[in-house]
Amino acid sequence: MNIILAEAEEIAGGRLALSDHRAEHIVKVLRSEPGETVRVGVIGGRRGFGTILGLKKKYPFAAELQVVLDEPPSGPPPLDLILALPRPIMLKRILSQVTALGVGTIHLINANRVEKSFWESGLLEPAEYRAHLLHGLEQAIDTRLPEVRLHPKFRPFIEDFWPTVAGEYRQLLLADPSGPERLSEILTDSQGRLAVAVGPEGGWVDFEIEKFREQGFSCCTMGERILKVDTAVVALHAAISALREVAASTGRPESRLPAGR
Repeated sequence: MNIILAEAEEIAGGRLALSDHRAEHIVKVLRSEPGETVRVGVIGGRRGFGTILGLKKKYPFAAELQVVLDEPPSGPPPLDLILALPRPIMLKRILSQVTALGVGTIHLINANRVEKSFWESGLLEPAEYRAHLLHGLEQAIDTRLPEVRLHPKFRPFIEDFWPTVAGEYRQLLLADPSGPERLSEILTDSQGRLAVAVGPEGGWVDFEIEKFREQGFSCCTMGERILKVDTAVVALHAAISALREVAASTGRPESRLPAGR
């Protein structure tokens, strides 16, 4: 936990009183003392520092902070994720990891090789998955929660919903081991928003790949090795970020990827 996150209503008169896991973290992990400062942020809002006014170092732990929030929130990351719904235990890791890396919107969609039972998981309730998003923000010292959208039917997502948002994106990528080109060969653009689609364990079926291509997605691969979904998502995010940084530094703004509608 690299930042203490709080709801706006928890802060009154510039004071933040804690008596939960956040107070325990300040006492047991940070080992802070009165007068010292810790990173503090309002969920969805500004960031800053909190000066510790008082601590209760034995259970039940408590901490009181004087908070100054003088840093604006970060803007939305330029990358959105379309993810075929994975098994719940894997989804927990992915939500935390991609939030820490930076993602604007997470579209959880159905696919041929997604188990129907995954859609019945309690993790898909906002109160459940929010905790994993917050964990990612705490790691990254950020306050902006990604938006999570559920699409339990594939065809309505790709045929009806996607055309309504496709124009927001400059680049559209479909990750698949069978992709005809390497990611590094087609991603040369450092500008604009980007959406990347990652399939389920077992991959996309031909019908799904064709539907994505109809919407302007370029099918690409990172290589011959088959990765687990949670590994692939992190590897793709890292590779995309690195390639866009290279494109920006070399002044190559144009991409061979088709723009969104």
